[in-house]
Order: sequence, then C-alpha cells, then structure tokens
Amino acid sequence: MYHNPVLLKQSVDDLITDRDGVYVDCTFGGGGHSREILNRLSDRGRLYAFDQDLDALKNTIEDDRFTLINQNFRFLENSLLLYGVAKVDGVLADLGVSSHQFDEADRGFSTRSNAPLDMRMNVMQSLDAKKIINEYEEDALADIFYYYGELREARKLARDIVHHRKIKVIRTTEDLKKLFAFLPPNKVNKFYAQLFQAIRIEVNQELEVLKEMLVQAYNVLKPGGRLVVISYHSLEDRLVKRFLKNGMFEGEPERDVYGNYAKTFELVKSKATIPDDEEIEGNSRARSAKMRTGIKL
Repeated sequence: MYHNPVLLKQSVDDLITDRDGVYVDCTFGGGGHSREILNRLSDRGRLYAFDQDLDALKNTIEDDRFTLINQNFRFLENSLLLYGVAKVDGVLADLGVSSHQFDEADRGFSTRSNAPLDMRMNVMQSLDAKKIINEYEEDALADIFYYYGELREARKLARDIVHHRKIKVIRTTEDLKKLFAFLPPNKVNKFYAQLFQAIRIEVNQELEVLKEMLVQAYNVLKPGGRLVVISYHSLEDRLVKRFLKNGMFEGEPERDVYGNYAKTFELVKSKATIPDDEEIEGNSRARSAKMRTGIKL
C-alpha cells in the first residue's frame, strides 16, 4: 500500500457538507482520502488534489470529477484559479510524510535504512539533507535541531557535526547516525526521530509552507466552508490550533473594548480528534495524529 490514510472516515465526515460541492485534498499521496471524498460526492461534485511528489502521480484517479495538480500546496490559491476555481466548500490536508516516502529507502526519510541524505518531498528542488548537514553554519544547524527537533542538546549536536564533516563528508543516513552511536539504547530511537524530523522540516520548509497553505485555504473557502487538518507533531498542531482560533500564528489579535476579537473559524470540536486504539493497532503511524476542523465564519 502506498499510504494508509489516517482518520479517513472522521476527516471526510467533517469535510463534506454539500454532495454537489467543490473540495480540495491538499495532500493526495496514495489517494485514500480523495477516493473517499469522491465516494461521497454527487455527479456534480468536484475534487482538486495537490501533490508535489512525482511518485504520487502514479496513483491518479480516473474520474471526470477529479483533477490532480502536481504542485506544492503552498500554491493552492493560484493553482485553483488556473482551473477557474475561486471558492470551494472544503479543504483537507493530511500533513507529514506518506508511508511510501518512509518505506522508499533511497528517499532518506526513514531512520531504519541506510540511504543518501535526501529527504526531499519534491525531488526536483536543489536543497536536500546532505547540503544542510555539510554546508549550513553551526548556528543555523543548532537552531534547526532546537526549534524543529526540540532537541535540548542542539548546540552540541551542531558542533559535533561541523567537526566531523571537516574530516569526511557526511553522505548517508548511516554516516549521520554513526556520529551519535554513543547514545544509550533506550534513547536512540526517539533521538533519531527528532533529529530526522528537524532536518526534514528544513529541507521542505514545512512550517512556512503550512502557514501559507492555511492562509490560502481561508481565502478560497466559502463562508461555512470547512478546513480539516491532520497533523503529526506539536509544531504543526500548534500552528493549526492558533490559526483556527484567531487567524494568527503568533501574537494576539486586536480586541474591542469588551475584550472580544473577530474570529475567523468556528471549531467543530473544542479538542482535537485522535485515532482510536483499533486504528493505531492497524496503522502505527496514526499514533501521533491530531485532527482539527474549523468552519469559516
């Protein structure tokens, strides 16, 4: 399976309010969410899906109601306009890395395989993990590890990498992992997961891209339209939660004399929806998923 979609029924239940409506799947991948959306739409409904990964194009759906756009979802608004679409009824985004990207060893996403330091979701871009690890300044590496990986020892990690790369270029995931072979066995898996997450976020500019998508999703949604986002780590979820709450990513909104501020979304649920034990047992990658849904006011 290319990708096992997480929170499939719950996300599409939240998304679809009009069987004749126009919807967007920002993260097509294996097409699991898209197929379920199409199953819920009438003959008059339309679905536009985005994916920048060339591998995902092999999963395209032969359906007159469906259009797959080979673009990063940071270009959501303009890409839809090229198809004559100004407003939509719902936007779904299942963030993070697909099962296929993790399982394809040569993509370098997984901590389990020895592969070139790559981690690009769009293989056409020039910036990859090897360039970051071997060319970024020590301070920049430390910031990436601290802010994106939430690693307390970020500055020491950056210093160690800079020291070793002067001796030998760090080319593969195994080369990188060997630098930290001294870690105790009970900490190594979590450490590598945080380290690889930090590098991957920088390679793909994931947080900045997410911000751009959220703003554009608000722009293209009709009043009453729904934004459904599934995230997999606290950095993503924090941005989504704040944006749905007040339309901002940092700071506080302006309030009137009564302390009220203009809301952009109404939350479908006050707390995030998470997978149940049965789904997690069948798909371990669902364990960290959180889904939030907002209705545009």
